[in-house]
Amino acid sequence: MSMGARLAQERRKQNLTQEQLAEKLGVTRQAVSRWESDAAYPETDKIVRMAAIFSVSCDYLLGVSGEETGDRPPSPVTRLLREAVGKKVLLAFYEEDDFIFCDWSRILDFDGGWANVEFVREKKDKRETRLIPLSAIRTITILPQGGEG
Repeated sequence: MSMGARLAQERRKQNLTQEQLAEKLGVTRQAVSRWESDAAYPETDKIVRMAAIFSVSCDYLLGVSGEETGDRPPSPVTRLLREAVGKKVLLAFYEEDDFIFCDWSRILDFDGGWANVEFVREKKDKRETRLIPLSAIRTITILPQGGEG
């Protein structure tokens, strides 16, 4: 099954129209239509957000999970997060209606749908640790190894 077919199937399971899904993702209905027809490929952040909306893994949407894939390698999102675990990263994410940018953060662990993140919010000194849904992460940049910021 293609990624587009998976997206359409999962969207229908959630009783969402293309327009409703597009609104949740901040894209046009035409973009969703192109993804479902395999005429275009969504950006990584959209794949992560759709996985959360559909309550499935990014690997499933990308077709790299379970019995469908045999021994195929993990998805780019999974590989990126595996590489980021334990490293200093620049991170920005959504929390309710706020956009949070971190001066310093480290991915402690992730399970496919959630990341356990230690971070310091921009212009604050207090370190926090929180589970963040991958769908809330807007940007992540792995930094060269060095001291904590």
